[in-house]
Amino acid sequence: MFEHPVLAAFYRRHGPAPFAPNPFPQRPPFRVLAESVVAQQLSTRAAARLAERLFRLVPPTPKAFLEAPLDLLRQAGLSRAKALALKDLAAKTEEGLLDGLDRLEDEAVVERLTRVRGVGLWTAEMFLMFGLGRPDVWPVRDLGLRRAAARLFGVAPEALPAFGEAFRPYRSHLAWYLWRSLSSP
Repeated sequence: MFEHPVLAAFYRRHGPAPFAPNPFPQRPPFRVLAESVVAQQLSTRAAARLAERLFRLVPPTPKAFLEAPLDLLRQAGLSRAKALALKDLAAKTEEGLLDGLDRLEDEAVVERLTRVRGVGLWTAEMFLMFGLGRPDVWPVRDLGLRRAAARLFGVAPEALPAFGEAFRPYRSHLAWYLWRSLSSP
């Protein structure tokens, strides 16, 4: 599948990465974004537990988040900042924020999503990858990606943009494989 030997080796070890241009493949875009907000600055495991707890209390829909009291979101374990970000995301989603995102270029998606309180470049990049299935996103600010690239390839954070160029147009795949390597022996 991949001509690049590193990607081919990762593919043989971990199987296919979940990226293909397929808008909103399995989960609604609001849920993907809400999970990304919850996951900010948390380990994958902690983020999954927090999202599960949150979605037991509040269904992952804009309407439910708009109606939920801030205290309920905080009771789930969210910081005040994340709770307010989710409220803003819900309000802007109801206003049409997510309409037509699948037809926009990556930069336009980032520009639109970063209008939401608490949504920055990292969250927008995670949405491009896991919400829109974009195959060529390279989230160089991600701590896990930085750790894996340093461990496996000796790449310093400032060298990550250049390192990723060799993997175009499959940088999302590389990122996913690097994250898998953190939990593999």
